[in-house]
Amino acid sequence: MPKKQVQNKIAESKLTLPVAIVFAIGVWLLCGLTVHHWWVQLGCFAVTTFLMVELNNQNALLRIYSRMVSCAFLMLSCVACFLIPSIRGGFLQLFVVAAYLMLFQTYQDKTAVGKTYYAFLMLGLASMADVHIVFFLPFVWLLMRTNLMSLSWRTWFSSLLGLLTPYWFLCSWLVYKANFTQLVDHFSRLTDFVFPVNYARLSISFMVVLALLFVSTLIGIVHFLRKSFNDKIRIRMLIGFFIWMNLLSIVFIVIQPNQQDMLLRLMIINTSPLIAHFIALTSTRYTNMMFYFLSAATLLITVYNVWSTSSLF
Repeated sequence: MPKKQVQNKIAESKLTLPVAIVFAIGVWLLCGLTVHHWWVQLGCFAVTTFLMVELNNQNALLRIYSRMVSCAFLMLSCVACFLIPSIRGGFLQLFVVAAYLMLFQTYQDKTAVGKTYYAFLMLGLASMADVHIVFFLPFVWLLMRTNLMSLSWRTWFSSLLGLLTPYWFLCSWLVYKANFTQLVDHFSRLTDFVFPVNYARLSISFMVVLALLFVSTLIGIVHFLRKSFNDKIRIRMLIGFFIWMNLLSIVFIVIQPNQQDMLLRLMIINTSPLIAHFIALTSTRYTNMMFYFLSAATLLITVYNVWSTSSLF
């Protein structure tokens, strides 16, 4: 049995999650939580973190006892602290993780119309926070076919009903208020394409966070491809789901960086299980050095972004 490295001791410790929570609260306070009254955003963040814990617990994404999935989510979210003020972004992240939680319960069940409905109800609510999430829907259906093996005519029709349910209520309200332009304006944002693509508008804060997420994704994918035979088939399929969604987010960032905030939030969600899998399930001197590098980069970038975006400094 290989000797446990520092990364393994941290990944398996029961104190890791509480420490990560304290660190996250500190970052929120330094960014101006009490000054700007970001209580709704904090509530969304807290619920999303809880759902990430449940995502790992219900699906056993890691073969050992570890809270690294939720800890990675907390740390990567703190790195991108400039996303904190957005209420829409907070709800978007919450609804996407909730959709994952319910969608993964449909694994190999083509009759799971109820769970599929609620999963896509969450995606429908996410699209109300940011309509550009609908560009991912065809790929979600494809991954239901290839990775979750739960797509059938019944579940597909159920997913459509779930997507349309929030808009059915919204349309009823808009008809009552005699306001017919709000829904048109909402979907007209789907045409907000910028050509030629202008990367000069991307901030340094965004670029360094994107670089960290890209490196973490690459490490997680390489590790998974090398060691996936140790996992059960179900876990391989779920990790593959995260990988494909992450790669799609990267492609969309390259094509349309003006949607950077929404795409960065999706990358944080999908990168967290990948890098957690690497940290918790590797145990060599080289992977331990990589863990030190990622930890140092995370702390340094967090300090830089807090310093450059906080209203307290």
